[in-house]
Amino acid sequence: MILRGFVHSEVLEKDTGITIVTPHKPYSEKYKVAYLLHGLGGEQSTWTDFSMLPYYALEGNTIYIMPNAERSFYTDMKYGFKFFTYVTEDLPKICKSVFNISADPCDTAVIGVSMGGYGALKCAMAKPENYGMCGAIAPACLFLKDGLEAQNNPAKHAEILQKYGQSILNDMIYAFGENLEADDCCDLPTLAKKISGRDSIPKFYTACGLQDPYHDDNMKFKDLVQELGIGYKYEEWQGGHELPFFNDALRKVIDYFGL
Repeated sequence: MILRGFVHSEVLEKDTGITIVTPHKPYSEKYKVAYLLHGLGGEQSTWTDFSMLPYYALEGNTIYIMPNAERSFYTDMKYGFKFFTYVTEDLPKICKSVFNISADPCDTAVIGVSMGGYGALKCAMAKPENYGMCGAIAPACLFLKDGLEAQNNPAKHAEILQKYGQSILNDMIYAFGENLEADDCCDLPTLAKKISGRDSIPKFYTACGLQDPYHDDNMKFKDLVQELGIGYKYEEWQGGHELPFFNDALRKVIDYFGL
C-alpha cells in the first residue's frame, strides 16, 4: 500500500509532505520501520516514483516512511527549517502515534541517497541510540567541512561554482550561513570518531558506483571509518550517480538488513 499525504510538524511549524509504503500482508507484531531520505532534487515521493520500492516492500515486515526535507542537507538550517530535528525527533514521534511500528532501535533503519545518504549517515552517527541500521547510497558531503572551506577559498571558488552552480551554493548558504561554517554535528568524520568507542552503534551499509563523481570520497570515507573500528560494509560496482544504480543499491540495502 502507498499512502501519500501531509502531516503537521510542530518543529517545522507547518504541514509537510510524507509518503508511506506498507507491506502487502498484515503483521501481528510491530513492524520494523525504515526512514528513506531523498536527494537534493527529490521530495517525499521520489523513492516510490523512481524505484521499485513498492515491489521490494511487498513481502517484508517493514514500513517505509519518506519525508520531504527540501534542499536542507538534513540540517537545522541557518536560514530555514529545522529538518534534522524534524527527521530524527518529530517525524518518528508522529509516525509511532499512527502506525504499529516498533520503537526498538534494532528495528529502525535510516536510508538515503546522495544528499539523503549524507543525511542518513548524519542521523545514525549523531543519534546512534535511535537507529540500529543505516544505509547510504552514493552519499555526498562526506567531507562537508573541507568542501565548505574550499568554497570560502577565492582560488577555488570559481572552480566550485562552475562545477556545482549558483543554486547549490545558495542552498548551502541557507543551510550553513553566509560564512559556510558547519558545526561538528554536521561533519561526518567528526561524528564517526565520536561513536567509535560506543558499545552499541548502528550497522552500516554503503554503496557507490565506480563512475560516480563521489566515488573517491566514498573510498576515502570508508577507509577512515573502518580504521576507527566501526563495522562499515561498503560495496561498489559499475554505475554512475543515477537512478538504475540507486534502485539496485536499495535492493541490496533491504536484503543486507533483512527489512
